[in-house]
Amino acid sequence: MKLGYFTMPLHPVGRDWRQTLEEDREAILLAEELGFEEAFIGEHVTDLAETITNCLIFIATLARDTKRIKLGSGTVNLSNRHPAATAAEIAMVDTMLEGRFILGVGPGGLPSDAEMFQTMDEDRNAIFVEAIEHMIALWTQDPPYRRRGKRWTLTTERTFDADIGMGAMLRPFQKPYPPIVVTAILPNSNGIAAAAERGWTPISANFVHPWVIKTHYPKYAEGCARAGGEARPDDWRVAKSIFVADDDATVRRVTRSPGNIFGDYFRNLQRKAQRTRGNAFFKHDPSLPDSAVTAEYMSSELLIAGTVNEVVDKLLAFREFIGPFGTLLYCGHDWSDARAMRRSMELMAEEVMPRLNRML
Repeated sequence: MKLGYFTMPLHPVGRDWRQTLEEDREAILLAEELGFEEAFIGEHVTDLAETITNCLIFIATLARDTKRIKLGSGTVNLSNRHPAATAAEIAMVDTMLEGRFILGVGPGGLPSDAEMFQTMDEDRNAIFVEAIEHMIALWTQDPPYRRRGKRWTLTTERTFDADIGMGAMLRPFQKPYPPIVVTAILPNSNGIAAAAERGWTPISANFVHPWVIKTHYPKYAEGCARAGGEARPDDWRVAKSIFVADDDATVRRVTRSPGNIFGDYFRNLQRKAQRTRGNAFFKHDPSLPDSAVTAEYMSSELLIAGTVNEVVDKLLAFREFIGPFGTLLYCGHDWSDARAMRRSMELMAEEVMPRLNRML
C-alpha cells in the first residue's frame, strides 16, 4: 500500500494567512522528504478556514522545490471556473511539473462558493460535466475550436491564425492529459460509477464514516464493468485523518484536549454539511440523533490516533472493514502544534507504513 497526502486545508479562523500558507508548503516539502508518493491540495474561495483559494497556483509554487512527489488538485472545483482558463492553467502546471501532476476534479461542495459564483440553485454536477468535456476537447482537438454547450460557448473560429499560433491552446505535458481522479463523499455514489465509466479513479474522503467508504469501491467496480473494464483495488485512494505520537500523553494532549485541532476540524465540516448533505455520513448509524454528533464523537469515530503500534492495528482493522485499496492518503491538518504534526508525519512514513505493509 502506498502512502500519499491530502489537505483541504482547514485552519482555525483568524490565524495569520502568511503563516498557514507557509505551513501548508512545509508539509508538502516534508512529505517529499519522507517519501510520500503524492500530495493533493484542495481549494475554496469564500472560506476563512479553508485558505488555499486556488490549488493550481499553490501547486505551481512547489514545482521547483520538489523533484519526485506527484502533486494533485484535490479538487479543482469546475462549477466555479471557466473551462478554457482552467484548461490552460492545468496544461501549464502539468508542464512545470513535467508530468508529476494528477488532476482531481469536482463540482465544488461549499455553499458559499456556489452562491458567489451564482450556481447555488443550478445543477452543479451538470455544469461540472460540461466543463470537463470542454477541457478534454481543448486538450485533444485541433483548432479552431467550435464548442457550444448549455453554459459556455468556446470558439476561436473568427481569430484563428495557424502561422502565428493565435487561437490555439497549449496542451498538457502528459498526453493526452493528466490522469483524472474524483473525490467521493456520499454512500453508494452514482458519481463514482459514472467517473469510472470515463476511466477516472476515486478518492474516498477522510471525513465520512467507514461504512460510507465501504460502499465506494463496489460503485467504482460497477462503473468499470459498464465500460468493459475491470476495477483494481490499487487504483482506489482512501483519505484518512491520522495522528501518530511517541507516547500516550502527546496523543491525549493533541487529540482530546478542549478545542483541539481535530475536533474543531470535524465540527467545522459538520456545520457546513448541515446546510447541504446533512449529518448522516458522520455517524456510525444514520439513526443517531444529530445532537449526539459532537466534536468528541466525530474525533472518536473518524480519526485514527495513537502510538505507532496502536495506529498500525487501527489501520489494519479499518482496511479489513472497507476492503483493500492502493493508496492511503494521510490528511494534513493545522500546524498550530508544528512539532507534534511534523513528528506524526515522520512516524507515519518511517514506522507505521513499513510495519503495516509487512503485516499486509
